[in-house]
Amino acid sequence: MMAYFIPSLQDPRLVASFQRVCGLFLQVEDVGSTNNSCGNGAGADSEQVLRTRPSMNGQWRHTAEEGSLHLQGQIVMYLGQASKDIIKWPRPLSPPVVKLETRVDAEYGMPSTHAMAATAISFTFLLATMYRYKYSFALGLMASVLMSTLVSLSRLYTGMHTVLDVICGILLTAVLMGLTYPFWNILDDLQLTSPLTPLIAVVLPFLMSYNYPALDHYSPTRGDTTIILAVASGCTVGFWMNYQYGQTYEPTGPLPFEVPSITPQVALMAIARFLVGISILVATRLIVKTISLKVVCAWFHVPDDMEARKRLEIEVPYKFATYSSIGFVATAIVPLLHQYLKLL
Repeated sequence: MMAYFIPSLQDPRLVASFQRVCGLFLQVEDVGSTNNSCGNGAGADSEQVLRTRPSMNGQWRHTAEEGSLHLQGQIVMYLGQASKDIIKWPRPLSPPVVKLETRVDAEYGMPSTHAMAATAISFTFLLATMYRYKYSFALGLMASVLMSTLVSLSRLYTGMHTVLDVICGILLTAVLMGLTYPFWNILDDLQLTSPLTPLIAVVLPFLMSYNYPALDHYSPTRGDTTIILAVASGCTVGFWMNYQYGQTYEPTGPLPFEVPSITPQVALMAIARFLVGISILVATRLIVKTISLKVVCAWFHVPDDMEARKRLEIEVPYKFATYSSIGFVATAIVPLLHQYLKLL
């Protein structure tokens, strides 16, 4: 029974069936032929073009083509990304599946890291806040299930994963969260108080990125994994520094806390904080990326081009420097700027 059931969840036709229910169809069209240049009267080769057609009256077409939270996300995403390049199961075939994304088509599919991330973020947020703030647990649970389900189904809709990829991603995250949940407070306190935190938070993720499982072809998986680990690294150092200098905000009063009301003033302050913060982060990315690329390329005596950026010794250092800076600035520098501008 299981020997039949599990392979059936890998069947791309199951994904294609879900896409058709959503109004997404694959069409194979003969776009014409050309005459043989030698004049032998033989018909030319016909080219097959794949198109997607959402069900909108058939008229439109498009060519297919905080501590616990970020720590949990870091663990889940690294294991998920690395598992892809160890297991090496391909993404569903097209045809019959409609592929709406092409950038990550060179990546392997098992497990779905989008399903893992959505499940980890939703349920980590729920578990970390349910005793801290007053709100309906039932509504929080429904919101968590809804978010993780929608993201998981979106991976089927875009044709990027099989049903088995998505299910395994959710189950793997559930196991990891179950194993680590008893230690969340311990790990959170440790990373805020230990004098070794900055060193561990930088060196360990960098080595994990540099020693990412190698492939026989280039895939954006290593670069994406480096970005995830680098942001978490920068955030960890930022949180640690905030705690050391007494900049960590803690609400006063007995638990659980009341959830603040969303007033027009609160909404405007949030928008202002966002605009200030995102401007600083965009500038940080531009400056650090430019400098780090120049330094790394000069160190290895290679030109700064797209091919060089795919090399291990170039890609990992420049992306780690860029995105760890973004994580640090977002958690340590931007809040200080908000405080200076009286946006807190």
